[in-house]
Amino acid sequence: MVDVFGQSLSMLLFTAGVAVSIMEALAPGAHFIVLGVALMAAGLLGLLVPALSGPLPLALLVTLTGAGAFVVYRRLDLYTGTDTGRTRNSEHLRGARGHVTERVTEREGHVELDKGGFDSSYAARTVEGEIPVDAEIVVIDPGGGNVLTVEQLSNVDEIDRELSQYNERERS
Repeated sequence: MVDVFGQSLSMLLFTAGVAVSIMEALAPGAHFIVLGVALMAAGLLGLLVPALSGPLPLALLVTLTGAGAFVVYRRLDLYTGTDTGRTRNSEHLRGARGHVTERVTEREGHVELDKGGFDSSYAARTVEGEIPVDAEIVVIDPGGGNVLTVEQLSNVDEIDRELSQYNERERS
């Protein structure tokens, strides 16, 4: 058994793995989790199976557990996920559908968009007239994303309907 700083190499690997995993928790997205899991697993196996506590078996264990952790990490797609909460620019809102939560006029109103992400409620205005609560709407001008210009879905002509369907297909 190899000792470094008065501790076994297996214990140092395990401790380093825990430290690197904590660093990942403090700075998510830095991808330290793969290295942390590899070091922890190799260190733990070295502690539990003394025959594997030599430098070469531990190096092989770090490599194998690191490769396994990397494959699992990539398959689970931990940080990118399903793309539902992803921030996009306001142009992606054009053609989006939703419903009115507070009466929409030329000066005020609120809507909630379908598949709107983390916070799907927006302030909204209409070009003319008024849209009642619970009416289906489509975004005709995202206006920078802060205040949307919307139109009631029943007022949308065939071209706008096609545009809305195209945008929905692009998002999925």
